[in-house]
Amino acid sequence: MAEPKLDPTIPPGLHLVSAFLSMEPTNTLLSLSRECGGGLVTEGVQRFIWDHCISNEAGEKGYGPYLRNFVKRLISEVESRNGTVLDELYEQCGYYMSSLKDDRLVKGSARVHKCISFLFPDGCEPPSCPKSSNLVVPLRCSLNMLEGDTGCSVWPSSLYLSEFVLSFPDIFSNKSCFEVGSGVGLVGICLSHVKASQVILSDGDLSTLSNMKLNLKLNQLSAETDVLERFGEDPNTVKAEMYNKSKVKCFHLPWESATESELEEYLPDIILGADVIYDPSCLPHLLRVLVILLKQKKAYTQTWEESCEGRLQDAEHINVNGASEGKSLFAHDIQCVNIQNGNRTDPCQVEELHGGSSVARLMKCPVAYIASVIRNIDTFNCFLKLAEEANLVIADITEALVPLNLLPYMQSYNRSSIRLFTVKCK
Repeated sequence: MAEPKLDPTIPPGLHLVSAFLSMEPTNTLLSLSRECGGGLVTEGVQRFIWDHCISNEAGEKGYGPYLRNFVKRLISEVESRNGTVLDELYEQCGYYMSSLKDDRLVKGSARVHKCISFLFPDGCEPPSCPKSSNLVVPLRCSLNMLEGDTGCSVWPSSLYLSEFVLSFPDIFSNKSCFEVGSGVGLVGICLSHVKASQVILSDGDLSTLSNMKLNLKLNQLSAETDVLERFGEDPNTVKAEMYNKSKVKCFHLPWESATESELEEYLPDIILGADVIYDPSCLPHLLRVLVILLKQKKAYTQTWEESCEGRLQDAEHINVNGASEGKSLFAHDIQCVNIQNGNRTDPCQVEELHGGSSVARLMKCPVAYIASVIRNIDTFNCFLKLAEEANLVIADITEALVPLNLLPYMQSYNRSSIRLFTVKCK
């Protein structure tokens, strides 16, 4: 009986190719390979891997030591089950063994190219990709997550915050968004795809900032929107494409030296941060930056609301436990109500929550979304204490706003370890 042909555009073939492009650990690739073969890495699965991972452009541009390890393990997997290994895989393994140097000498400083594929469920299309069921984000990043190159690595909270942005596009569409500690720029790229009106990315490390700008270019975005930068293309075509993209700005922002005058030109509607709660010595500076960004818009909001007093009187009033009779709640307050009541918000209902009602359209108070893995409870408690002293209100919305699982192939990504918080001024 002939094996069913694998399709790289639908699971399980899609998951295997996506895992390979994102440089998932070899154990993940082998697990997905077995899934493609009904429990075994058959000759058909090997041929699929050869055609769509090894011998094509992705394989040619891949990181040699990663490819070598995968092919070696793949061969061992097949041989251990008394299977037949493709000749092409033996030959490729021999090539890797003879041509690649000891990667232990370069692994610490190695920069690699990987692609993060966000796979949308059927019937849920990404806002900027109406003809595609997935969004592929190429990134240049580091293999070293800890030793001095943290800003150029892809961290779990960054993946989670990106899923959140893509799952709830109406929260961010037509909003000015400011990210602190932007790292590789993944969240910013996703913000651009959901058509945020402005995307402001910042980082305190100059090498990270340089790498971030390269990633923006890989995704047809530019920190300096110069339509003549893409050679060989019709400037009018490029200009039209960029007109539909968010404006993206990158700048150097060490938290410890950030000043109010430096940040006062930005009036973001939304502030974002992924894995920024990590070093107790940095937390006072982070909180000071958040306070500046959150409070700037508050004075503006009060004036704006006064000019709209008549419309506010007509806004929907929502009563909940603990709320004063007739108090108007903005959309992000509704999220907190859901948290208190133990309810979840469906991504499909967010358009109504954030754009459909008169209350949502009047939402002007800025809010920060912080995704973080709580690795050290003392550090997190320090963050909470400093936030309280700064008159900030923090709410855990992890269970209320659950993003879609857009990375189903990424077995190394533990979504359950990540918490999502909102931060607002009192």
